[in-house]
Amino acid sequence: MSSIFEGFLSTLEVQEAFGDRRFVAAMLRFEAALARAQAATGLIPEGAAKSIIGSCKVELFDVPKLVRESGRAGSIAVPLVRSLKEAVGLFNPGAVVHTHFGCISQDVVDTAMALVTREALALIATDLDHAIRALLGLAERHAATPMLARTLMQPASITSFGLKCAGWVAPLVRSRQRMLVAAERALQLQLGGAVGTLAEMGEHGPRVASLMAEELGLRAPLGHWQTQRDEWVALGCELGLLVGSLGKIARDMALMAQFEVAELAEAYEAGRGGSSAMPHKRNPVGAMVALAAAQRAPQRVAALLQAMPQEHERALAHWQVELAEWPQLVMSAHGSVRAVAQVAGGMQVDPARMAANLEAVRASLPAEAVTVWFAPDLAAHAARLAVTQIAAARADWAKATDNVASALHQRGSPQQAGSGR
Repeated sequence: MSSIFEGFLSTLEVQEAFGDRRFVAAMLRFEAALARAQAATGLIPEGAAKSIIGSCKVELFDVPKLVRESGRAGSIAVPLVRSLKEAVGLFNPGAVVHTHFGCISQDVVDTAMALVTREALALIATDLDHAIRALLGLAERHAATPMLARTLMQPASITSFGLKCAGWVAPLVRSRQRMLVAAERALQLQLGGAVGTLAEMGEHGPRVASLMAEELGLRAPLGHWQTQRDEWVALGCELGLLVGSLGKIARDMALMAQFEVAELAEAYEAGRGGSSAMPHKRNPVGAMVALAAAQRAPQRVAALLQAMPQEHERALAHWQVELAEWPQLVMSAHGSVRAVAQVAGGMQVDPARMAANLEAVRASLPAEAVTVWFAPDLAAHAARLAVTQIAAARADWAKATDNVASALHQRGSPQQAGSGR
């Protein structure tokens, strides 16, 4: 999932979440939940279900071999199910016919993608909270710190650094709220069978789906979503918006950290942001990571949207495009939010330099322009606005985190949901 050229733009944790072994393990969780639910409804014998569940252990499978074979098969699910049936047959040949009964490759893969995405979203939410907390702290400490506002890249008027930070944090809080709603809808079980009707399971299909969703901690959809990707893509769009908001923060930080401006600096850390040739360099690598994500995310989101017009009940190539783009988008999002959280948490602010830059502009202007655009009461007004906006952001953030806690309480933790019965 990563390479020497892009690994540093993400995080090890989210790369592992989408790693081959983790994804195969998620697919096996689906197969175990399927067998357990089908046994509970009488679709397959209890003994067969026990044999299937006992074989759904990732350590029993040669994951690299499955990945190699997936290219020829057209889906990772095909060699996995074949290997699962072989493993089941070693202990209970009669259970092979009941393995993967009534479902298809896309059911397995979509559900596994929802499971690993849930892990990745938890990582994003944690670092997003760190970023929000750090930015709110900066905003509160510098609510009354005057600085130069800039429009069209040129000096404009007076504002406060606290107000600027409040402006940075507000979209992050909104993303936190919207992502919760989008994730609640998108992280759902996929179970449709060959053409979305669950025909092989007969009248037991809806009950099987309900039991599986409960065990896996996913939403039980009203029907299959094999080619109805709106809720899934909506979550991808929210990730794109988050990355864009983080990119805006990073852009401002990088501009303010330029030597000629010098109002901010990323925290110094040995080996971080250095140059292979120039010892005086202090490159803003945190901003660089977030900006790189902001450059890549629009193409990822566009690919998801472009893949939505899928053919009939199952798509040719469109779904596969989505599968390839999705992890890259999520990994970029976590790399971006982690970078901004780290930068904001250690940000070095230079109020004296902010004041000096303000004074340099004042000194270059006619007196009447200074009176209109740089009057002391404008700084006080910016400080009051900062306080108001900080309070609003804190209230909205608290509401978002309360909603997360409530949702987790109602659904149960992923560990509980996937532990089985």
